[in-house]
Amino acid sequence: MTNIRLRVLSYIVIAYMLMAFTWWSVLLWKTLDDAFQAKSAFLKIGMIAEGKIRTEMDFYQSREYNILEQQYTRQQWMVAGEGLFFVISLVVGVWLINRGYNKEVYATRQSRNFLLSITHELKSPIASIKLILETFRKRRDKLAPEQLEKLTNSGLREADRLNILVNDLLLSAKLETAYQIHADHFNLDELLEDMVQKLDEKYPAVDFQYQCTPRDLSIHADKMGLTSVFINLLENAVKYSKGDQQIRMTVSEHQDDIRIEVADNGIGISDQEKGRIFDKFYRVGSEDTRTTKGTGLGLFIVKEIIKVHGGRIQVSDNKPKGTVFSITLPKIAT
Repeated sequence: MTNIRLRVLSYIVIAYMLMAFTWWSVLLWKTLDDAFQAKSAFLKIGMIAEGKIRTEMDFYQSREYNILEQQYTRQQWMVAGEGLFFVISLVVGVWLINRGYNKEVYATRQSRNFLLSITHELKSPIASIKLILETFRKRRDKLAPEQLEKLTNSGLREADRLNILVNDLLLSAKLETAYQIHADHFNLDELLEDMVQKLDEKYPAVDFQYQCTPRDLSIHADKMGLTSVFINLLENAVKYSKGDQQIRMTVSEHQDDIRIEVADNGIGISDQEKGRIFDKFYRVGSEDTRTTKGTGLGLFIVKEIIKVHGGRIQVSDNKPKGTVFSITLPKIAT
């Protein structure tokens, strides 16, 4: 509410400045015209007294009047030029202030969303691990072996979830300051195929499809960084797909680069959101009512790592529904 009041007050001040400037401009223009008319009349009387002119036409054609008229014209142009410069400066200033205000509001909203999401993402696995440990302490002797194994696996999954979250936070901080790629040669085909296979086991209800042409495709790049990239893309595809989930990853080799596509049949991304999904902490919708997990760091990390490698990433609509992320990477990291 305070921000809205300050914004309304700033618009009132700007409107007052424009009206005041218009008033003073009209007044100055009129004063300038009155001064010219007075000087013209005084000059005419003097020239008549000296016998230099006899008619009105002689006065308007005289050298003295032409000099006076030129001075008046220059003053008019000067007033008009300064007025135009003031208006342009004011408009640019208002635009810059408005843009800065919108950026500040956007950053504040994103920070709030991040705090809400990170609080939920931290509390949920911590609460699960705490519950599992309390169960072990109170009922360890009464639990069957299969129950112990189930609880242990659940605790490990939550610990992995915390580990991934912390790694994403650290990586996002490095990407803005001192991140450097550690490139080496590795088999991209094997990396991606193994990744898809593990996710297929993790999400049995999802139909994962993988295709690489040619097979045994090698690349010189940061293996850990690209692993984070494709894990984020595939996990996002699972997260935002509903019902009959199908996720397709295709890899193709070209003369100077390698192209990877990750396509899903999920809810899709609106054209309005496409330009913002790679912003840090940005997530569609409100954190107060969101049901999907995440912190808004995944796609930011993806974009930055791809950029560090000298590649590019694009997002488009899948047909008939869903989203396609297209990545182009050089064969040798820049």
